[in-house]
Amino acid sequence: MALAAWLLLSLAASLSAQTFPFVTGNCSWPAPEWQGVGTAVERRIPDPELQSLLDAVDPARIRHTVEKLVSFGTRHTLSTQTDPKRGIGAARDWIATEMQRYAAAAGVRLTVDTPGYDQGVASRIPFPVRISNVVATLEGTADPSRVYVVAGHYDSRVTDVNDYESDAPGANDDASGVAVVMELCRIISQRPPKATIIFAAVAGEEQGLYGSAFLAQSLKKNGTYVEAMLNNDIVGSSVGARGQRDAHSIRVFAQGPPLTESAAEARRRLNIGGENDSPARELARFIGETQLPEMRTQTVYRLDRYLRGGDHSSFLQQGYAAVRFTEPNEDFTHQHQDVRMVNGKQYGDLPEFIDYDFVARVTRLNLATLWSLASAPGRPRNVVIDTTTLADDSRLRWTRSAESDLKGYEIVWRRTDAPLWEFYRDVGNIGSATLPISKDNVIFGVRAVGRNGQKSPAVMPMPAS
Repeated sequence: MALAAWLLLSLAASLSAQTFPFVTGNCSWPAPEWQGVGTAVERRIPDPELQSLLDAVDPARIRHTVEKLVSFGTRHTLSTQTDPKRGIGAARDWIATEMQRYAAAAGVRLTVDTPGYDQGVASRIPFPVRISNVVATLEGTADPSRVYVVAGHYDSRVTDVNDYESDAPGANDDASGVAVVMELCRIISQRPPKATIIFAAVAGEEQGLYGSAFLAQSLKKNGTYVEAMLNNDIVGSSVGARGQRDAHSIRVFAQGPPLTESAAEARRRLNIGGENDSPARELARFIGETQLPEMRTQTVYRLDRYLRGGDHSSFLQQGYAAVRFTEPNEDFTHQHQDVRMVNGKQYGDLPEFIDYDFVARVTRLNLATLWSLASAPGRPRNVVIDTTTLADDSRLRWTRSAESDLKGYEIVWRRTDAPLWEFYRDVGNIGSATLPISKDNVIFGVRAVGRNGQKSPAVMPMPAS
């Protein structure tokens, strides 16, 4: 027994002293047998063109936008739309005017509209009201039919959701998000990308996502091909309710299985372990692969916070990939509150609680994401994997794009429990490829690569029908 125990201890010591090979990139485990098949995935580093755009983000301009929106007193959806200095109508008109100034500087490529509709009596709408969005559309230079949307909501509220007369500054919720959208519009409009970008300030969010629902439904009705939507809502504070400070992280809320999938499609996704590879979560992975040392992403595998909701939901309901950016630590005494002082504590969503350098970092992350998405080819379509036979190899196929600046495609893969893609293989400008990897052991994806080196989000293959 003593000899056996000694042998076991010696073996354990020998194993602990061994050095196992590791690879670079996102993968940090002993290299599997398929290491030689591909290359480790690295995070995206901004190229000089993108870096020059990132350098243009101005915290002072962001502060001006937030303070100007607060100056309208209330931006409640039910507030006056005819007073030139107070209410949601004055805020709407100012946002549109600012967007039009950007358009004048950029030329005819940027168009600004205030589409809306008359909403009848409904939940949180006690009397008919006009719901108006401010929408600036920057047409793409090479692939204008492919569209990306970035949005924030410009309406505000206090404790009583139907109190449209009290001051509702809404500095964080959501003047901060609107400031992100407007700063992005100002910067990107000076150097339009390949694909089209829509910059939207929507109304009616606090009353029930009315403005974003109208926008998403209109885009769907018009047959607009929206590849991704980024919602910025409550992105202004780096300090939480307990004083915890995190000035360099942002949460990205990403829904699982698409809301528009049929029951049969949902079962098929569940059967292959694809519940974590919805278009929204592939978009979140794409955001997480951005290398910005000043801002980290915390992907949250949920639609939203408990008891809360956001405008990305309206786009998910139309079948579009959409995610929500929200600060890492919230302080609910500064959200949805009447402005008041209680026992020396200030309540209310006031501008003094905004960290404008933090908002600027959120803006840069949005900018890096939007620019990378719009500069890359579109996502591959009709991506499938052959599951008709038992085989050790994996055969994937997809529809080749006709985009003129498409270089080719890459197949990416990761362990089933890994959060980000770990390896990739360049397969060229073809429509199918076979890899010597068992499909039972990994999650695959296919992404398009442009001649400029930009890569689309990956698309997980479904079993060929």
